[in-house]
Amino acid sequence: MERRDDDRNLDEYKNGNNCKNGTDRVVDDGDNEETNGESIYRYSDGSVRLRNPNIELMDQDILYHLALGSGSHDLQEMFGDVKFVCMGGTPKRMENFAHFIMSEIGYKLPPGTQLQDISAFSYRYSMYKVGPVLSVSHGMGVPSIGILLHEIIKLMYHAKCKDPIFIRIGTCGGIGVEGGTVIITDDAVDGLLRSTYEMTILGKIVQRPAKLDAKLVRDLKSLHDLEDPYETVVGKTMCTYDFYEGQGRLDGAFCDFTENEKMEYLEKLRDFGVVNIEMECTTFAALTHHAGIRAAIVCVALLDRLKGDQVNTPKEVMNEWQIRPQILVSRFIRKHLAQQGKLKSLMQQHGSIRSPRRFKLVQQESEAHE
Repeated sequence: MERRDDDRNLDEYKNGNNCKNGTDRVVDDGDNEETNGESIYRYSDGSVRLRNPNIELMDQDILYHLALGSGSHDLQEMFGDVKFVCMGGTPKRMENFAHFIMSEIGYKLPPGTQLQDISAFSYRYSMYKVGPVLSVSHGMGVPSIGILLHEIIKLMYHAKCKDPIFIRIGTCGGIGVEGGTVIITDDAVDGLLRSTYEMTILGKIVQRPAKLDAKLVRDLKSLHDLEDPYETVVGKTMCTYDFYEGQGRLDGAFCDFTENEKMEYLEKLRDFGVVNIEMECTTFAALTHHAGIRAAIVCVALLDRLKGDQVNTPKEVMNEWQIRPQILVSRFIRKHLAQQGKLKSLMQQHGSIRSPRRFKLVQQESEAHE
């Protein structure tokens, strides 16, 4: 596997956090923002630098859950032009987004072809490529999105994508906001209201800062149209490991707290600036930040948790609500491409499926590892 000229030694990769001898807690200092105007975890051309020296020593790197591999596929040819990685919970939502963004940026497929799920034979995640936009499902919850992020970040590395932007498009429960409100996350916090993602690695508790890109937040908020028939707000998002007890719902199979205790907690969250609750934000923020990748989260509230626990909005209304974050993200992508002078050229290109032969390899590689 190719070795980049300016790779650091093993110590640089392994010392990305602070740890004193004899402790069982590792705290990432988060000091990987900018060095002389450039992230120390990106190469000089803006491509992603992995914080794992083992990858380059491998004969090939199999992205098992995406049904791709660095040895079996020409990942740079397939994905080298990707600029935006948009992800959401369900395969159907991200398939819909792929078709939506294709229309929004005017991307044309060759006659007689259609969008294909690149990762269909992984049977885990779905992924569609529309020119510079990758639309991929991440499943539900911290473990699922964590697995996907590891492999998508490695995909960006192998494809030598330059300055990719990751955006999570999701749904959530609002805190003091009406259903249908679009929420842009400016700070991701856990259930203890810490801006960290905590995990256990080799028997040690590791905390990584859950940071999102402040400029992306401002840019996205500025694209809210005053004529939009709904609010777009910015605030803190709380991540939980559970939909029921972890979010203080009274309607789970178990509930060991009272309604008053629940309401006191939700009010505490609102006073702290939490606008919504979901199940992926701290992992998404921490891993993208750890990789030096700019990232943002845009969700739509399906209900106001101060008014109830169950999502009982009619399906047709919910379907319309779920398009709202997609509209905002598409405005951002269109504006960015227009500023780069790439929007018009996309309308004249053909094909997000670059090679039927390689697409067949995707299927064969995945089937070989069942």
